[in-house]
Amino acid sequence: MREAFHEQLDGMFHDLASICESVETAVRLATEALLSGDATIAEGVISADAEIDRARERVEDSAFLLLSLQQPVASDLRTVVAALRMVSELERMGDLSVHVAKIARLRVPNLAVPADVSPTIERMAHVAEDMVRRVSKIITDRDVDEALALVREDEEMDQLRRSTFADMLSADWSHGVEAAVDVALLGRYYERIADHAVSVANRVVFVVTGENPRSVDA
Repeated sequence: MREAFHEQLDGMFHDLASICESVETAVRLATEALLSGDATIAEGVISADAEIDRARERVEDSAFLLLSLQQPVASDLRTVVAALRMVSELERMGDLSVHVAKIARLRVPNLAVPADVSPTIERMAHVAEDMVRRVSKIITDRDVDEALALVREDEEMDQLRRSTFADMLSADWSHGVEAAVDVALLGRYYERIADHAVSVANRVVFVVTGENPRSVDA
């Protein structure tokens, strides 16, 4: 019985990693739509989000079934509860990718991001996508060291976010209010994707060690 229970736990983590891969694709395609002004790609990201939602529901159903049919000990209960929180974080990352795609679609046939700001936004997108990719492996391997490394490396995203504000507040900004709003929102969306990735990584650390990541890192 316990062996079957742990196989089900492993299955949940496999499903979480699969959702993370779908989120990575959503981030990549939403960015492609944003930088190219391709409405078809943007629509694809928006439509595909329904499958991420359904995957989240399947993980939640599995977790609640385990809780109702088994009597998990402390470490197993920690894993199930963490999985529920992680899948919520992953779904939110998918939602944020949809927000990026909707901004891209809204500005077609124009581009939402001015050319001089595009390198910063593109870098933010790359960092976010890379963090999501790494989270997928962290979930699969339950790799504490990699999780802690991801947490430490979130600083670049914060610096990029500050850079977008410096651009918008500069006296040289000549793109108007609409573009400023778009850039502010896009920066926030990518930053939040990274924040959720860090949160998922922290939860993996907690699952493996039972300790707050800050105390592990100390």
